[in-house]
Amino acid sequence: MKELIWIKRKPATLNLVPGERVYDEKLVKLKGLEYRIWNPRKSKLSSALIKKIKNFPFKEDSKVLYLGAASGTTVSHVSDICRNGRIYAVDISPRVLRELVLISERRKNLFPILGDANNPNYPFVEKVDIIYQDVAQPNQDEILIKNAKKYLKSGGWAIIAVKARSIDVKENPRKVFEKVKKKLLEYFNIKEGIRLEPYEKDHMMFIMVYRG
Repeated sequence: MKELIWIKRKPATLNLVPGERVYDEKLVKLKGLEYRIWNPRKSKLSSALIKKIKNFPFKEDSKVLYLGAASGTTVSHVSDICRNGRIYAVDISPRVLRELVLISERRKNLFPILGDANNPNYPFVEKVDIIYQDVAQPNQDEILIKNAKKYLKSGGWAIIAVKARSIDVKENPRKVFEKVKKKLLEYFNIKEGIRLEPYEKDHMMFIMVYRG
């Protein structure tokens, strides 16, 4: 996959908009192509790649529902990879959405949506191949399940970055992850789960296939 390569032990994506940065990422020219270094300190998906996840379902034509898009750091790298697909980027913050709209002006495969992932009812979103969720709410697992039921194809992929301290600040993170895993197993086949330390404290990423 030329859209995702490794440069000096860090993932890098083929820049969809050559010459432009989305955050403070480094641009690198290689064999006539421009790549954006994917900073693992600013992206949980990048940190998961560095931790050597085995399942990475994003393809050039993937349709992705991204929940918790924030200012667009990880979304922009997904946009690089899924350059002939569609990325529906949902966030509840109007301020954040304004930033995403600016990014989407040059990235035509990116569709910002002002919405609440807890109440999935987004305009013009079709059934997708992948849901990626990074939402720091106590009911993170329920949010993913609700969105999968409505928008994820049967056999589609779901990736969730679980933040233990957002679910229960007092409970041991390992126990929190076990409870979340038990709930997710009701709807998904979990292919792998990986802790994101040292890049993200008390976070675990589950990569799954939907049985809906």
